[in-house]
Amino acid sequence: MLQRFTTAPSPQREGVLNELALRGLIADVTRPEKLEQHLEQGKRTIYAGIDPTAPALHVGHLIPLMVLLHFQMRGHHIISLIGGATALVGDPSGRTEERVAADPSLTESNMRRLTKHVTFILQNALSYAKTRQTLTKDAIRPVDVKNNRDWLQNIGLLEFLQTVGPQVRINTMLARESVRSRLDSQKGLSFTEFTYQLLQAYDFLWLFKNRECTIQVGGSDQWGNILAGLELINREQNQQLVASGDSRLPPEEGFGLTTPLLTTPSGQKFGKSAGNAVWLDENMTSVFDFYQFFLRTADADVERQLLSFTFLPKTAVENVMLEQLESPELRKAQTLLADEVTTMVHGEIGSDGSAELGLQRARTITKIIFGSDYRSLKASEIVTAFANDPRLRVVSEHDMHNKTVGELAVIHELIHSKSEATRLATSKGFYMNNKTMGKIHEKIQPTDLIDDRVAILRAGKSKHLILVLDK
Repeated sequence: MLQRFTTAPSPQREGVLNELALRGLIADVTRPEKLEQHLEQGKRTIYAGIDPTAPALHVGHLIPLMVLLHFQMRGHHIISLIGGATALVGDPSGRTEERVAADPSLTESNMRRLTKHVTFILQNALSYAKTRQTLTKDAIRPVDVKNNRDWLQNIGLLEFLQTVGPQVRINTMLARESVRSRLDSQKGLSFTEFTYQLLQAYDFLWLFKNRECTIQVGGSDQWGNILAGLELINREQNQQLVASGDSRLPPEEGFGLTTPLLTTPSGQKFGKSAGNAVWLDENMTSVFDFYQFFLRTADADVERQLLSFTFLPKTAVENVMLEQLESPELRKAQTLLADEVTTMVHGEIGSDGSAELGLQRARTITKIIFGSDYRSLKASEIVTAFANDPRLRVVSEHDMHNKTVGELAVIHELIHSKSEATRLATSKGFYMNNKTMGKIHEKIQPTDLIDDRVAILRAGKSKHLILVLDK
């Protein structure tokens, strides 16, 4: 069943699997040749699951979501499955110890927020993808967001054991990497975690029977759980043939596809549990910090990420990499990567289908944080860029012009005290609109304001305060 999918281009293979392989989005796939035929013979239903252990997605989720989008762009039906039930159990895959027991009320809250967030992100991403590629003449079906609680909460223990139990072999379950590695550890594996693969397998079976879903996508740490689902589907199909008196060998049903995991340079997986998550929700990771995350991509990784995280044609990626070789100090590849992913995730869909507002905000903030000339900036751009950012403070006209810059800096928490402001000013480390402030008792004059409304204070190299005149 397990086969590695070659990343070498094939003149006979021009479909979605070849595209995914060329973009580095496939780790493993079951029966690749059969899967290609399956996809060529009609529009299929593909799903990927996300447990609501957090209220939003993070960059680690982007790779399987990109795979779903590539299928969707070719007219296939995609399902994003929220694990409202399985989150209460906890997936042991890739973990060295048991998860902290999930709080049902927190899971419920995460579930509601994540459902909205997934829908929003996939809509934004689809809008972005359409501006980069046209891959089907058929109507693109909207994403279908489902919750496995809808069917798992209605099945009792005895019914589950009667339905799933006879189709599962303990020796196969014990052989799964997620189980075996934990059994060999000092902390062991709880029965709750041991049964997680059965619940995920049942999800695949339910979607196969009720939504004609034949393909599951997941990170490479989900390989064992995906295989469990395929085995359950095929054992049940075989049981039905036997019950009907049909002695023929049933055809193998269903397919699994896993993606590489996004890891740090040290090999650590990105995510909430690792404490290094970069969230796709601007209330959890600002648009600026999100943009900077991709702008800081290492030279060795940027080509791979341009292929994996964008819908840019391969020729466009090759061209920017040639420019990168000629002038690496300009970091054109990293800038293109940050531009594209920020547009895809944080762009707001306009009436013309554009999705660039998030990118404009990130660029404006970058210009403020790292630029030297603010004269071209508009107050409206600055206010929009720093929306929901704690560094932006709205102040009255009285305070703006009657309090000293030192007082404003302390009141709005740029610095801790006036004495700190004095030390910074003396050492030429206190700035207004990128100009050194030698005295902290000076007041902001109307002529100092950017576009008659904004003053930007900076302490040291990286601490900023955006003061906006209340009008």
